[in-house]
Amino acid sequence: MKVLLALYFFILALIQAGLLFGIYHYYRSQNLVKPSSYWLNSLLFSVLALSVFGGGILTLGDITKPQFNFTVANTFFIAAAVFQGLFCKSLNQTVSRKELIGFSIGLILFVISFEVLRKFGTFEIRTIVMASIASILYVWQILAIKKRRASEISAQLQYLQYATTVELLFALSRIGILAAQSFTIRDVEQIPQLLVLTTISQLVMNTLSYIAIGGYWSERIAISNIQSHIENRKVKELLLERETLINSLLKANKTVATGALSASIAHELNQPLGASHLNIQFLQKKLAEGEVNPELQKEILTTLLSDNQRAANIIRSLKSIFADEKLTSERISFSEIIDSVMSITRPELQSKSIELALHLENNLMVSVNRSEIQQVMLNLINNAIQALSSETIQKKRIAITGRYVPEGVEISVSDNGPGLSPQAQSDLFELLSAGRDKGMGLGLWLCRHIVMRHGGRIWHQDRSGGGAEFMLFLPS
Repeated sequence: MKVLLALYFFILALIQAGLLFGIYHYYRSQNLVKPSSYWLNSLLFSVLALSVFGGGILTLGDITKPQFNFTVANTFFIAAAVFQGLFCKSLNQTVSRKELIGFSIGLILFVISFEVLRKFGTFEIRTIVMASIASILYVWQILAIKKRRASEISAQLQYLQYATTVELLFALSRIGILAAQSFTIRDVEQIPQLLVLTTISQLVMNTLSYIAIGGYWSERIAISNIQSHIENRKVKELLLERETLINSLLKANKTVATGALSASIAHELNQPLGASHLNIQFLQKKLAEGEVNPELQKEILTTLLSDNQRAANIIRSLKSIFADEKLTSERISFSEIIDSVMSITRPELQSKSIELALHLENNLMVSVNRSEIQQVMLNLINNAIQALSSETIQKKRIAITGRYVPEGVEISVSDNGPGLSPQAQSDLFELLSAGRDKGMGLGLWLCRHIVMRHGGRIWHQDRSGGGAEFMLFLPS
């Protein structure tokens, strides 16, 4: 009888130990969802309890006065039930430190109490006490699982609740069997077969409860993997959406920039083309009236050729800039550049009564692309003309100065107009900037682009006497 009982305990201990080692091995390789330490400790104490109890049965002499190892084994059984209860409680809320201390003190009191029962109590009393404590802990576990199942659908928690309920029924059956016993048990052979059957059945259901907890952990891992997969897919979708949005914004920005650039180029070309159109109309009128003389014809054609050449230079300059062609430069007098620009702007300066003052050092030479720097100076002078055209200043004035500085030449274009507001200065050299009330052609963005192609720099500063001043540096 003793050997058979011990064998039952050792077999159950071996099954639970295999479950424990399998879980521990998987635990080390699992990063998403870690198993509860309460559950692992409960399984460990259960394996120890079964092993110690099985060994104690083999060495048991007098069942009325068992050895101390039975106190150890029963303490391990209670500890296993307590940790399993803590696991069930942790499903709903965090176990506090005070609760852990309270259960630790309770285990110490149990050891003392069971030692007294081991020395002075009977087999029936000890078994009823153990079954009663286990029943209380089972009720606690069942209530905690039921509360968790109200908020989480889990087949494994349902199996755990069923297994624990059956454990409770077997524990209560043990109490009932012993309460109905008519004699005192003094030998192992006197233990009723029904009591042995209910005890082993209770331990089997306890093993099934651990398997159900393992299944619940696997369930959580599966859910976590699915959630991780869904989150990864969402992240990929968001990254794809972000990339699509960025491409759309870049495309929209490019479209807006292209539109602004096209409008600016059209405005820039409109000046020579508009002048050509007026000259052609004037020539047609004179031809219709028969008043065209050789000198007038020569003057109009020369003007038309000049306007046509100016438009061609603008297109050629823009083509070389935006095609990022290699810069071709020549060493030229800066006075020649100013003279070519003055031939274009002089009529407008005279019509608006704007005085142009030149202060250029003698023999001021620059190594530049002639047409591109002409475009820069033309833009700067036109900007100054536009700033002064709406002003009521009696003496409107534009000043151009040029001088040698270390490592290059510094040019200044200033006017005595209203100047630029702080808001206009913040994005003065941007492509979409409109720093003044009227359009600025290709604007200062093109000026900066050309100057940077030459390795120089351009900047704005407020003029001491009022107005705006643009500084231009070109390296030697």
